[in-house]
Amino acid sequence: MEHFKENPEIEVVLVLTNNPQAMVSQRANRFQVPAKVFSKVEFRETGEVLRWLRESGVTHVVLAGFLWLIPMDLLQAYSNRIINIHPSLLPKYGGKGMYGEKVHAAVRHSGDKETGISIHLVNERFDEGKILFQAHCQIDSSDTIDVIANKVHRLEHAHYPQVIERWVLNTLD
Repeated sequence: MEHFKENPEIEVVLVLTNNPQAMVSQRANRFQVPAKVFSKVEFRETGEVLRWLRESGVTHVVLAGFLWLIPMDLLQAYSNRIINIHPSLLPKYGGKGMYGEKVHAAVRHSGDKETGISIHLVNERFDEGKILFQAHCQIDSSDTIDVIANKVHRLEHAHYPQVIERWVLNTLD
């Protein structure tokens, strides 16, 4: 939200979360962006989430730290307009159950010399949408899971807002 607060072409109009304790709701409040919490039933069965998106004039959906599959009605309504970020170089270490420290632990235990982030379109399967952007960082054999997580977190902050902006404005290569 910080990145877009002065952007004349892109406005964050709504924040949705399934976690009532999520810090994003407080952040939304600071930026005077409406925030709503939804249940699994509202998300998957009632169409309530899709109604909120439409009522708010949402044109693009940005996910961050969201672990549920997106239902077909949302995928159809926002075809190629839902984006997510994953803390590895997909297709490595993606899929159901691969998030947060689990990804970094898998990277650490694999002996890989690099990791990074993948920003991708969302489809009906976990982490299998078209990759729009990847950024890499080196891993030293002495890096702990926390060190790897910090390196990846820096990449997320450095790249996700800019990629979102280019994606929304249709200027991605």
